[in-house]
Amino acid sequence: MMKTEKHNRRTPTAEEITELESRGCQATDWKLVSITDKTDLTLIRDTDFLGTVSIGELSRDCGHPTGIRNVRLADCRLGDNVCIRNIGREIRSAEIGDDVRIENTAAIIFEPEAPCGNGVSAAVLDETSSRPVKFFPQLDAQIATLMALRPRWAEEVFFPMLDEEMEMHPISHSIGNGAEIIDAGELLNVHVDSGVHIHGARRLSNGAILNNAQSSRGFAYVGDGVDAENFMIVDGKADSGALLRNTFIGQGAVLEKGFTSHDSLFFANCSMENGEACALFAGPYTVSMHKSTLLIGAMTSFMNAGSGTNQSNHTYKLGPVHWGIMERGVKTASFSYIMWGAKIGPFSLVMGAHKNHPDCSEFPFSYLFGDDKGATSIVPGMMLRSCGLLRDEKKWPTRDRRLKRKLTLSDRIHFSVLNPMTADRILHAIDLMRQLQLKPTDDDGFIRLRGMKMRRAHLERAEIIYTEALSKYLTERIEGDELPARTEETADEWVDLGGQIITRRTLDQVLQADNISEIRTILDDAFETFAADELRWIGNRFPDEWRRTKNELMHAADLFDRHIEEDRTIYRDNLTAEHAILAL
Repeated sequence: MMKTEKHNRRTPTAEEITELESRGCQATDWKLVSITDKTDLTLIRDTDFLGTVSIGELSRDCGHPTGIRNVRLADCRLGDNVCIRNIGREIRSAEIGDDVRIENTAAIIFEPEAPCGNGVSAAVLDETSSRPVKFFPQLDAQIATLMALRPRWAEEVFFPMLDEEMEMHPISHSIGNGAEIIDAGELLNVHVDSGVHIHGARRLSNGAILNNAQSSRGFAYVGDGVDAENFMIVDGKADSGALLRNTFIGQGAVLEKGFTSHDSLFFANCSMENGEACALFAGPYTVSMHKSTLLIGAMTSFMNAGSGTNQSNHTYKLGPVHWGIMERGVKTASFSYIMWGAKIGPFSLVMGAHKNHPDCSEFPFSYLFGDDKGATSIVPGMMLRSCGLLRDEKKWPTRDRRLKRKLTLSDRIHFSVLNPMTADRILHAIDLMRQLQLKPTDDDGFIRLRGMKMRRAHLERAEIIYTEALSKYLTERIEGDELPARTEETADEWVDLGGQIITRRTLDQVLQADNISEIRTILDDAFETFAADELRWIGNRFPDEWRRTKNELMHAADLFDRHIEEDRTIYRDNLTAEHAILAL
């Protein structure tokens, strides 16, 4: 945002032109150049003016280095007290804000009608552009999820809304107040917001770097060696050799240490290093830190990728059309592999190779083992016994980079591990496991379902674990001594929309909204009323066998806590033993 004009601008006098020319300056037409009475001409040297160029105040008393030297300015408007030095080619068609510093940079060029990243389309998930997600400054994880998973709605309903929005609010061809661009290569059609720092970027093309933080709290940053084309960074960070093509980086997200990304999206607080992403929809808190890791054709959130994690989206028949979903909280062990399509249930652990396209979404909190033939064995519910699960739930809010910058939050995030969506899945899983236990096993002792195999004993144990977890959930949520009373409405289904847990009814309202503002309002309202909606759902969803007093539920909830504590104790004891072995 530019500051209000302080001083009237005028063409330089003959004496001022002579003074500028004596310092190595020249212009195609001095009548097209303007300055102010507060422009200290001694601070302008070796500068070429092409076309219409306007210069604001330049003062030695502004409190920071200022001046214009060794630069070619073409059709530009400069704010007050800029510092522009040593530009390799030129700065063309740019509006430069107040207190901007640009040094040792190859070029800054804006072409007519350049969108600056607005409307860039990422071919997420199946790589064929049949599920495009378009970038715009207010893009959040929820709207992006709708675009990716409801492509027909996006094409027929949302994109016309977005086109209207982008036409009314185009991204300006400007460098905002207080921005810094130092030791950079060419910036071609790249909008740089107020307070943004670009240090050592290799090359940037058709993009926008947006900062919504308060003064001095900005997080938006592009660092050394970054090469980006067709991108948008909104309160995020790209650094240390990241290579980006058709990439969106959201609030608090960081891509660095040579990470490579194309046609991918990264939302709140993602951390990506060393590896590669292709057609990835990385919902909030997706983490990948290893050089050998490839995330491709997947939708994730709260995910942690182990080293060597890999997926396949191409069977060399009809192209890379396969994709899958790893629902919130999935962890992958080192060198795990999944052949898409598949759907991995919430908070599950994936180990080994999985080639039978498993759908384990009905069994949250599971262990998935892939054998040497690519078959999937499932042990439902075992992740609920892990002390790491509740550690994750507590650490996520404390690691929210957005809060430290006092940003207006874009992505709406529910952090709870046990929530209406996972609780509903557990209730379904219990019913399904009771049915499966009535089936005979195969010759090898397994019960099979949708590309998975499971032991009867594991199903029996999972029902106990699931029951304890639901008891824990209810004791934490119900306000009185009993479950909320039933109402006449049917218990709605809950879905995870890019980190926000909403009802299917809310989703339908969003899909019927008339404009983007209405979509945001519906989602914001659902976020605000979540706790009340959750209580009402509990009263309507849980069957009569769960209508016990809180004290009666506490016994099973205490068992749940005890198992978690036992796991923590065992882990600590093993860690102590390891340290003893390694001691000097």
